[in-house]
Amino acid sequence: MPGKQIHLPKLEIHPLTPERWGDLEALFGPRGACGGCWCMWWRLKRSEFEQRKGPKNKRALRRIVDSGEVPGLLAYTRATPIAWCSLGPRECYPVLDRSRVLKRVDDQPVWSIVCFFVARPFRRRGVTVELLRAAVKYAKEQGAGIIEGYPVEPRKASVPDAFAWVGTATAFAQVGFEEVLRRSPTRPIMRYLVKSGRAAPRPVGRK
Repeated sequence: MPGKQIHLPKLEIHPLTPERWGDLEALFGPRGACGGCWCMWWRLKRSEFEQRKGPKNKRALRRIVDSGEVPGLLAYTRATPIAWCSLGPRECYPVLDRSRVLKRVDDQPVWSIVCFFVARPFRRRGVTVELLRAAVKYAKEQGAGIIEGYPVEPRKASVPDAFAWVGTATAFAQVGFEEVLRRSPTRPIMRYLVKSGRAAPRPVGRK
């Protein structure tokens, strides 16, 4: 007997601006999406992050939003916020450059897509793929030439939701990203080249 088909809800996706802050609060809830993160994981040194978990991280993200910077996109269905995607110029996420696995591929300027959070009732329904499509479109509009992602590619067929917050390689591939470098068995670096709508060519000589 065929499995039950899961339909993707109709989504509206908007940049996070000050007037939408309350929607992000409602989506993230008292835990700040996960353990008081408030999407500051890639922005802070680990020692700083541990000290600021919870309200301090929340205030830090609020200051970013109030400054006019757009740190990500919110997805809605029937006017209810159900999902989040964090993206911006790679320079917004200094922790990437401190990572042996995710350090820069080359010297080209890139935009980075670093995080997703989907409300539990809407997980495994294709929401992440739609957010990725919207993220590519938004980054193009902001002048991005290369867009990067740092997903997981688990060795098992299924990965627990808690470990998929950076997205999966399969989801990125569906949107047109291709792997350009891999320093860890389960963590490819994937790119989308805006000019051609295809992935950037694999850099030569960088590991």
